[in-house]
Amino acid sequence: MICMIAASMTGAFAQRSDRSFIRKGNRMFEDSLFIKAEENYLKAVDMNPELYEGTYNLGNSYTAQQKPNEAVEQYRKTANALELKKKELMENPESSPKELNRCKEDLAKTYHNTGVVYHMCEQYDKAVESYKQALRNNPQDDETRYNLILAQRMLQQQQQDQQQQQDQNKDQQQQDQQQQQQDQQQQQQDQQQQQQDQQDQQQQEQEQQEQQQDMSQENAEQILEAAMQDEKDVQERVQEQLMKVQPKKPLEKDW
Repeated sequence: MICMIAASMTGAFAQRSDRSFIRKGNRMFEDSLFIKAEENYLKAVDMNPELYEGTYNLGNSYTAQQKPNEAVEQYRKTANALELKKKELMENPESSPKELNRCKEDLAKTYHNTGVVYHMCEQYDKAVESYKQALRNNPQDDETRYNLILAQRMLQQQQQDQQQQQDQNKDQQQQDQQQQQQDQQQQQQDQQQQQQDQQDQQQQEQEQQEQQQDMSQENAEQILEAAMQDEKDVQERVQEQLMKVQPKKPLEKDW
């Protein structure tokens, strides 16, 4: 979708001939010399902080320089000043309808441009509210109505994307929790298996030790028996040898 945002960037409001800095800033703005325009608007505001034409145009110069925070701040100051002026005009029975309408138009432009800045920053909820404020003061502004419809659609899409992202995050969290539980179960199984293996190994070692002890006892008995048998054989051989070398007794004579 190609997004085209209509903005009111047509210079200052009603100006007096003695506002040289604003006029000079407007010429710079028309020549796209936005920094130079900003410098002149700042001088005008410094000379008269309540000069809402200066803060409005200063906001336009910040918007052109893609400084959204600074622009919104200047538009806010402008809107506050104009809202106060509108209230005074509405409460004053002697005020002219023309002056009140001019104030509302200026206020509508201020809210419109505020909405444009929010729109560019993809803060569609704030853009929608700003455009609505603009239309309350100037219901005939088709550009603002177009921007409002566009911002509402973008806001709806943004909310759907956010909801989809939240759902995906929720699903991912559930998957992570399930995986974590599986990992914990596997870890417990591994620990139990390790403990079982250690017990089996200990039992096997104990059985081997017992077998070795039995074998050692059996070997000892066998060695002892062999030694005793060897000793018996030796004694028998010795006895046989003794018998062989035993001297013969002389024959006894029968005298």
